[in-house]
Amino acid sequence: MAEDKQSGIEPCSFLMCATEVARLLGVEDAAMKPDGRHARHLAAAVRKPLLERASLPEELFAPLMAAAVYDPDPSFCRWFVEPAVYAFGRRRVMAALVGYLRTGTDAERAGAVRAWYCAHVPLRADRSPAYGPAGVRDPALDESQDIKDAWLEASMRVFAEAADLRMRHRVLLGLPTSRAAYPSRLRELFETTLASAQADPDQHIRRWAAAAGHDAV
Repeated sequence: MAEDKQSGIEPCSFLMCATEVARLLGVEDAAMKPDGRHARHLAAAVRKPLLERASLPEELFAPLMAAAVYDPDPSFCRWFVEPAVYAFGRRRVMAALVGYLRTGTDAERAGAVRAWYCAHVPLRADRSPAYGPAGVRDPALDESQDIKDAWLEASMRVFAEAADLRMRHRVLLGLPTSRAAYPSRLRELFETTLASAQADPDQHIRRWAAAAGHDAV
């Protein structure tokens, strides 16, 4: 699909990530599939056990996040993000994605942007036993406003630093155009980002700037 080619993420990298998740879960009966479909087959094989377990081992967190980031399909990376949110908490998952956005390769940053959307998945006690004992969840697991603010900051800094137009699109066009969405400590950075976007030769970036500039008046 088009996202595969644009992301720069090689299918074999996703295969390695999916294979590691399957290994740690003890899912070993997924037969090899031809035509590069083995990674997706593994992802489907681990989807149900990931959501059915009341807890996941600590060693699974990093491979889950890597699989989510390296999954080239934005429709399916939720298969890794959602169980991680249930088992480890929205806060920790989002913080990991901020880390990828800050220091990752362009391919990893693109994957983090795709996974970030999935990290907002609504949580239900009947969806996974990892929600919490007797359907009660510790709210601290999901307190993430400061992490969301960190995402805004990282996105604006990547926009300023990235040379690749697709990456600049990814991080900027996902940002809110309302100044009220940014904490006071990020207002100056927002204004700098806005000024840069207003002068950008790309029409899509300027369109975002026009909406944000109108709100700022």
